[in-house]
Amino acid sequence: MMRVRRDEAREAGVSWSLVVPLKPLSRAKSRLADAASGDLRPGLALAFAQDTVSAALACPGVRDVVVVTDDPLAAAELSALGATSVPDTPGTGLNAALAHGAAMVRARRPDAAVAALNADLPALRSAELHRVLTAAADFPRAFLADAAGIGTTLLTAAPKWELNPAFGGASRARHRATGAQDIPLLDVPSVRQDVDTGRDLRAALDLGVGPYTAALLAAGGTPPTASSAPPSGSPTPHG
Repeated sequence: MMRVRRDEAREAGVSWSLVVPLKPLSRAKSRLADAASGDLRPGLALAFAQDTVSAALACPGVRDVVVVTDDPLAAAELSALGATSVPDTPGTGLNAALAHGAAMVRARRPDAAVAALNADLPALRSAELHRVLTAAADFPRAFLADAAGIGTTLLTAAPKWELNPAFGGASRARHRATGAQDIPLLDVPSVRQDVDTGRDLRAALDLGVGPYTAALLAAGGTPPTASSAPPSGSPTPHG
């Protein structure tokens, strides 16, 4: 198993650039149809991304977040949080968008440590993300499987290594096949719990979603299939 040198790992650990892809909000989260109306889903997609990005920006060791999106509202709202938004110039799908974002980062900082992070992690805790990135820094490329153990929520590449994303469907097996290290952390549920379905949303609610998702659900009504209401007050996904 290849590892990067410890001095390189420490350097990578303090300079991560995260690339977050987000499709146009009008087409986002179609699989949430069983839990949320068509009018609510674009707002949920944006709120998920806002909670994800705000938690990521508060994570120790994250230098910046680059959002790849062609949605003007999402670009404006996520830029307001401190992210850098760039258009999805390739326009040929998720993995091309991630590769494009990574290339944009390294055009500015050739030695950047880069990570692709899903935009639909509304319960994300920055402390858990920090643990994952710290573990990932020991390897040239590494990834974290999603809660189902089939997909991927995070993929990392150390300085001088290509990201080589293979997201979508059974991406855990594909990323492993490319030589990336499967990060063996189980107690980081907020980094694993992406939201595609009503069941996923219930699981995120049980973990405690961030303030943007909680506020939207409080205003628009909790999805009827949810087993619990959003947490009261202003949840803090960054601790």
